[in-house]
Amino acid sequence: MTVLVTGGSSGIGRAVAEHWGSLGHDVVVNFHSDDAAAAETARLVTAAGGTPHLVKADVGTADGVASIADAVRGLTDSLDLYVHCAALAVTGRALEIDPVQLARAIAVNGTSLVPLTQSLLPVLQRGSSLVYVSSRGARSYVPSYVALGPTKSLGEALVRYLAVELAPRGVRANTVAAGPLDTPAFRTMFGDLAQTRLDAAAAANPSGRGLTVADVVGAVAWVASPAASMVQGQTVMVDGGLSL
Repeated sequence: MTVLVTGGSSGIGRAVAEHWGSLGHDVVVNFHSDDAAAAETARLVTAAGGTPHLVKADVGTADGVASIADAVRGLTDSLDLYVHCAALAVTGRALEIDPVQLARAIAVNGTSLVPLTQSLLPVLQRGSSLVYVSSRGARSYVPSYVALGPTKSLGEALVRYLAVELAPRGVRANTVAAGPLDTPAFRTMFGDLAQTRLDAAAAANPSGRGLTVADVVGAVAWVASPAASMVQGQTVMVDGGLSL
């Protein structure tokens, strides 16, 4: 089995890579700039029993998409799972954010889904699955989150369109959205307030605790499994009921 994880050098992406590595699979780990973090992900995948393949590329550019697709197509003729975790975290309110940075975030977090999926079509076979990782900010206002929330909302909409067009090929596309979660992206977005926000979310959660990365990985594993074979174009919210 071969799995592609974009944004796989840290956070949810790293956890996804390590999980599928623990099942003995080939894991293509895309990352943008942090060589040390990517090397650590590769070490973890190897230690778990998998085979990592690092691809340094910017998924928000045409050249980056081509590099990722070429690496995958050179490794396998059947990509079983593609998990899109890549995210450009830029802090700022809608009335303050640099439009150039916002455009970059839109490309990385949202629209990259389309060209990368197009480029991967030759290796997306019947039974393959695409899972897009989103967040609660895609559907409700979060302060200083305009570069992530709305761009993730765009990604969720694109997944629905891709799902309809991929379904006749036997390929599924779905979204797993996470509530407040302790990841490098979350800490970049909220800085010194990150821990306070995580503690408040855990205290308010009707399930009695905060969210963990393992909770999200479990949802990705389920939605990509044969047990969810008729789940198509949906967004699975993983937050313990906090958003309710």
